[in-house]
Amino acid sequence: MKKLLSLVLALAMVLGVMSFASAEGEWKVAMITDSGDITDQSFNQTTYEACKAFCEANGIDFKYYKPAGDSTPDRVAMVDNAVEEGYNVIVMPGYLFGATIVEVMEEYSDITFIMLDVGEGDLGGAVLTDNVFSAVYQEELSGYMAGYAAVKMGYKHLGFLGGMAVPAVIRFGYGYVQGANDAAVEMGIADQVTVEYVYGNQFYGDADITAYMDNWYQNLGVEVVFACGGGIYTSAAEAAAKVGGKVIGVDTDQSANINRDYGEGITVTSAMKGLAATVNTLLTETVAGNFANYGGKIVTMGLVDADPTKNYVQLPAETTQWSDAYTYENYVELVGKMLSGEVVVSNAIDAMPATTITVNEYGNIK
Repeated sequence: MKKLLSLVLALAMVLGVMSFASAEGEWKVAMITDSGDITDQSFNQTTYEACKAFCEANGIDFKYYKPAGDSTPDRVAMVDNAVEEGYNVIVMPGYLFGATIVEVMEEYSDITFIMLDVGEGDLGGAVLTDNVFSAVYQEELSGYMAGYAAVKMGYKHLGFLGGMAVPAVIRFGYGYVQGANDAAVEMGIADQVTVEYVYGNQFYGDADITAYMDNWYQNLGVEVVFACGGGIYTSAAEAAAKVGGKVIGVDTDQSANINRDYGEGITVTSAMKGLAATVNTLLTETVAGNFANYGGKIVTMGLVDADPTKNYVQLPAETTQWSDAYTYENYVELVGKMLSGEVVVSNAIDAMPATTITVNEYGNIK
């Protein structure tokens, strides 16, 4: 798998500088949003911006579609619309598209579908046809990086605010706990580190979740919260800003938006997935005529290189709050150990990982 992904990266670097002018009129790319929109500062926005940038750079027609409601029929309707309007490459981000692809992949066998984060468990037992590719990510690895970094930076009272307890969010959370635990054990302070752990049971913040976070920051003494679930970060950031607390973003580098809206320096880091890199690679391969190498597959994207910036799961090199306590070089060293197998992170989601630190689980807020 590492060889395959390394080859993909190499091809993307070579092909990315080519002009696809000859493909004008042949390729038309559409992107469909899930339950969010292209301003969600997370999954949809990153996918939209990556698709738009690629198509603009290569002279390819691009359009995005937002379903009228949050249901499979609504999403299928947008696929129908895109096909009717001549779009032959459709990008769909998020596990909610599992049921959608099952309904449309055989009917539209001449359409290329690129999915992000739709795993086997989202397909209800269906097998992907040759016109469909899905990338899933080792969220536990970037979650681990974030938890490890937070403790190494000196934070001892951590929080995890997940969206809905779906597999991707659970992997982020359990990885975060594992990273915090390993760092604390290495430092000999496992008895001093605590993680408060809860799900909001939705992917957006609201007054109830903000009040819950207020209690964490103001009464429990939580210092930093990993807000993992689309727009749910707004509740954590709003509560943190009141008391000088910190947050950790997810999926993309959320620092610019969070810092802008809630205070400069509030974002410690973000546990990222390589959504944009995946979009660039797959669109590049598609217009180059190589999609057959990917069709019918679900590929797990993770670590492929000792250079952290080349991986599909990582922390942002430029905006993470590196310090003498935890430097970028320390992070590079950790990534090397993870790549070599010296550091192993479990991807099991059936139960909270065993830890030496204290982890308090609260279930769902709502």
